[in-house]
Amino acid sequence: MGFIVMDALDKETVTPKYSTAYGELITGSQVEVGRLRFEKGYGAVEHAHPQEQVLIVLEGKVRVTLGGETAELGPFSGFHAPPNVPHTLDALEDTTVISCKGIIGGTGHRI
Repeated sequence: MGFIVMDALDKETVTPKYSTAYGELITGSQVEVGRLRFEKGYGAVEHAHPQEQVLIVLEGKVRVTLGGETAELGPFSGFHAPPNVPHTLDALEDTTVISCKGIIGGTGHRI
């Protein structure tokens, strides 16, 4: 893909099975990166996946429960979810995040 302009990429509801995350995804052979948005009051129900995930809040505020621990995260804070660890996300404000997942069996965010 080379150079990337996020605003020029197609937007999609990334994981409708368990999340309201909406935004752009860049998919490589080993990693996928998304700029995703959550409206206040929405987020992701408890779920787990075989992909490792790192998520960083760019703007807004979320409440995340990860492996039984809960934290409120604002800009430039985030979490690391190891494979198969249950987690949830609740947007306390309109929020934009960067989410990175490994690719397993050709799948990253689109589970």
